[in-house]
Amino acid sequence: MDLRWEELDGKAGWERLAPGVGRRRLPGWDATAGLVAGAHGALLYDTGSTLREGAEIRTQAQTLLGRRVTHIALSHPHFDHVLGTGAFAGAEVYAAADMDALLTSQRESLTQDAVRQGVEPGAATEAAELLAAPHHPVSGERTVDLGGGRTVLLANLGPAHSGHDLVALVPDPAGGPGIVFCGDLVEESGEPQAGPDAVAGRWPQALDRLLALGGESALYVPGHGAVVDAAFVRAQRDALARRFRVS
Repeated sequence: MDLRWEELDGKAGWERLAPGVGRRRLPGWDATAGLVAGAHGALLYDTGSTLREGAEIRTQAQTLLGRRVTHIALSHPHFDHVLGTGAFAGAEVYAAADMDALLTSQRESLTQDAVRQGVEPGAATEAAELLAAPHHPVSGERTVDLGGGRTVLLANLGPAHSGHDLVALVPDPAGGPGIVFCGDLVEESGEPQAGPDAVAGRWPQALDRLLALGGESALYVPGHGAVVDAAFVRAQRDALARRFRVS
């Protein structure tokens, strides 16, 4: 199933990556929201920074799909990637193991971080309050079947950029190059950010696993910025190893 790109062609930052696969570069922090369509289901990778942004993504995804998003995968627990989740009532939500407890216990700090970065306090508070714990923890790898031969492999590669990094590999049903949604394990529009929850010493190892998962021919979709190739990911891996003095 392909998406109705003519409905949003050149609008709102949507980009077609392959038949049935696309993403939007969101305003503000240039975060990625990925969309994968199968015959019976649709998966959204990350949901934006507020309920308003999540609702906008939901409406646009329904325009592209002709139906609603059924599954959500959250790349990691930073506000610009998760606070739109409350706009997707009824969707099955996947995240790295133990992220459910983290999002429940740290709503206040998540709200404060969003406000520090420029989100209006009321919007940040509302989004955090409606952020339900993920239903499906991923501790290793887990495959989501969207129907019609379309599957998404979710892999827990953290801790690295955060304590809970989840990537999504979308294989080509025809055997061509896959697409890997990387979250903030990879960044193109700026230097990779290491906040207080980063485990810097394990970040290069996580990128080694990412490259093994996607292979040389895959398209790698960063958490922020333009789509890159394996050579870019490898160069960023080596730069992080030098930065944090790990092998």
